[in-house]
Amino acid sequence: MTTAIKKLASMRIVRYGVIGGISTLIHFLVAAAFLRYVSESLLWANVAGFLVAYIFSYTMQSLHVFGHALSVGKALRYFVVQFASLLASVYISDWLAQNFNVYVKTIFVIVLMPLITYVIHTFWTFAHE
Repeated sequence: MTTAIKKLASMRIVRYGVIGGISTLIHFLVAAAFLRYVSESLLWANVAGFLVAYIFSYTMQSLHVFGHALSVGKALRYFVVQFASLLASVYISDWLAQNFNVYVKTIFVIVLMPLITYVIHTFWTFAHE
């Protein structure tokens, strides 16, 4: 591994982003598989995708980004932050990009959500007691 890659991998925000990207991919793949093999319900496919991605994301972010042991309390905080951030990102993107189409708004959500969640997880979810 080159020095530049090692330096990037040592940065917490980079690890957070990589794990978030993998989590997004997991959500998509689980939802797609659900739609193909279980049911064509978009709602239930995304619920399944979200839950599997949530478990992966919480576990990996806890252990490899924030250096915390897994706990029910932190898992609940993590869920609240993820869900509230999704709602906030959708609202903010709709407000900031009101004259744009839904695809541009979705890009805003994809950009805003990790930024919002990283800050909240740093100062609340994984704050040292």
